Amino acid sequence: MNFTDLFQFLEELQQNNNKEWMDANRKWYKSLRSDFIGWLDDLDLTVAQLHSDYYPIPGKKGINRINNNLMFHPNKPVYKDHFGAGLDKAPHSADFYIEIGLKHCMLAGGFWRPDPKTLRSIRDGIDYNGEELQALLNKPSFRKLFGGLYEDEKLTNAPKGFSNDHPHIHLLRNKTFAVVHELKREEVFQKGFKEKIVEVYKEMLPFRQYLNKAASV
Repeated sequence: MNFTDLFQFLEELQQNNNKEWMDANRKWYKSLRSDFIGWLDDLDLTVAQLHSDYYPIPGKKGINRINNNLMFHPNKPVYKDHFGAGLDKAPHSADFYIEIGLKHCMLAGGFWRPDPKTLRSIRDGIDYNGEELQALLNKPSFRKLFGGLYEDEKLTNAPKGFSNDHPHIHLLRNKTFAVVHELKREEVFQKGFKEKIVEVYKEMLPFRQYLNKAASV
């Protein structure tokens, strides 16, 4: 994968964020998209070896559209400033997300603002065994890579059915249960980039498995 070419394309796209420019450069985009899909396919095969319950996602299925959804976000530009994809995502489960872009290069995973039923299941899991989740979050190697849970909107008070003096109220108030590892752009070009992805994936896996187990109840 030629990431230098990918970043150059994204930079020019953001300077000319319109359908006319994209139409004139669609051959360039399709070539990059095809290469990115091939890179994802190789990565998918690599991380599939790490655990038996891995859910294979071909690159063509995992890659996100480069168009923004203007119906729900009319003020956003026509096209995104990144290439993104989700791997190891069974239906109704936490995915492993990769983003290579101008503002952010990152590896992330978990549930971002899940639907009410899934959110309730996760909170019930924390109510039953929040100690396990807290231990995962406190693990030094986990904190080194992710810091903690992704900071997003939180409830001011306890969610319905829970008390404000619950021992894990600081977790229960979250609406998002995800973690993010920010990458520097230069890391993308390093020879060991795939090994870096594998390292982050392995450290994140028990966290995602905890969420998936809670969400499946």
